[in-house]
Amino acid sequence: MAAIRKFQVTFDCAEPGRVARFWCEVLGYVVPPPPEGFDTWDDYEDSLPPEKRDAWSACVDPSGVGPRLYFQRVPEGKTVKNRVHLDVRAGTGLVGEERLATLEAEAVRLEALGAARVRVLLADEENESCVVMQDIEGNEFCLD
Repeated sequence: MAAIRKFQVTFDCAEPGRVARFWCEVLGYVVPPPPEGFDTWDDYEDSLPPEKRDAWSACVDPSGVGPRLYFQRVPEGKTVKNRVHLDVRAGTGLVGEERLATLEAEAVRLEALGAARVRVLLADEENESCVVMQDIEGNEFCLD
């Protein structure tokens, strides 16, 4: 039997700290403690040369169950649709109007954080409704 591996999801982005804080708010995650020897992340960042500051950030599930999210600065912007995206499970077990109302409320909350709504995909014979959104740097994700 193959071993089960822990994994992290990595995002390329322009502003890792900002994007990490956004996803902390979306998922209820937290920023991990700063590296040993530093009281705060600001102290750590101040110890780096300017070109290395805000080069990466991360957020973690405080319960330790979900994967770590890692954000790394890259020079190029996003140009095409994501090949992988997160489905944020906001409407699990709900159907019809109750599901749509729950997804709508969550979409409004995330828009206040800087997310953008792309479109609503209504239920069909195979899938329940979901809302396609973009994070603060344009990466797609779904409210599902």
